[in-house]
Amino acid sequence: MAQGHATRVGAGADRVRGLQARARTYALLPLRVFLGVTFIYAGLDKLTDSAFFHATGTGSIGELMRGVRDSSAIPALVDLALKSPVGFGYAIAFGELAVGIGMLIGLFGRLAALGGALISLSLWLTVSWQTNPYYYGNDLAYLMAWLPLVLAGTPLLSADALLANRRRLRTP
Repeated sequence: MAQGHATRVGAGADRVRGLQARARTYALLPLRVFLGVTFIYAGLDKLTDSAFFHATGTGSIGELMRGVRDSSAIPALVDLALKSPVGFGYAIAFGELAVGIGMLIGLFGRLAALGGALISLSLWLTVSWQTNPYYYGNDLAYLMAWLPLVLAGTPLLSADALLANRRRLRTP
């Protein structure tokens, strides 16, 4: 009887270890989906906002940049954006869209995550820098959320994984 109990306990511990290993394997998927969907939404939101892509006026990228210029960490970065606010607005919108799609399908995952981190960093240093206390600003949290994906990439359920498997099959 004692041996049967020990076998069941051992099998239960193996099952727990297996579940823990599976959880570690898929741990970044929820983060990847969240960031991918959020960045796609952010890009589409900008692209469909009739006021956003203007140099002046309420709700425009130009007005936003002028409003944060003196309180940003790097005013020169804002000045650069103000040289062509509409171009900068399109660059951010299409960058967010590309990053989001890259994350969701897992294509060039590390590069997409790096792009997301750089977008978040630039927004933190310009738009949300003046947020006080700092932890109320969401761009810093997004920057930190991108870092595990920069390190790990998108090795599961992704175009990157499919491409890696195809390369492995072709290699003798």
